[in-house]
Amino acid sequence: MGFHTFDAGHAERLEDEGRYRYVSVDELLALFDPSEDDVVADFGSGTGFYTDDVAPYVDTVHAVDVQEEMHAFYREKGAPDNVAFVTAEVADLPFDDDALDGAFTTMTFHEFATEESMAEVARVLAPGARFGVADWSANGRGEAGPPRDERYALADAEAMAEAAGLVVEHGSERRETFVASLRAE
Repeated sequence: MGFHTFDAGHAERLEDEGRYRYVSVDELLALFDPSEDDVVADFGSGTGFYTDDVAPYVDTVHAVDVQEEMHAFYREKGAPDNVAFVTAEVADLPFDDDALDGAFTTMTFHEFATEESMAEVARVLAPGARFGVADWSANGRGEAGPPRDERYALADAEAMAEAAGLVVEHGSERRETFVASLRAE
């Protein structure tokens, strides 16, 4: 699996509302089912495109990205008051054990997915918390998104999640993407 990080120099491309074609806000929220007093994280938040959509439904959303340049773009664009910026690798999160009531990632799972990162996600999720994943599928047609050899299939993502101790509640492979709802035990 080849990993890359999205070029922050092209951050404005991430603000394309055509992204909703692959995962809508309602679908994303259903994957991890946040409550208004929850503290959640967006892993691979980038410009905050989906972070903005989740913010009205939670108390705090941590915008987690490895690139400070993405945070700078997001700050300049304007972030909701309940967004906290965190510059970190998903494999090394600065959260206490069981600190998050939920988490999500949109089209960035392929950029960070390793055994270490999935174990870290499981560590920071409170028991019963859900992790919603929407990403490009290795079984996709390759008409959009990263090259197919940089992607995971749903079955691979589910296997990594289960190896980390997360329970697969739902998964669906689609034409170009997959979605999964994972739960911490």
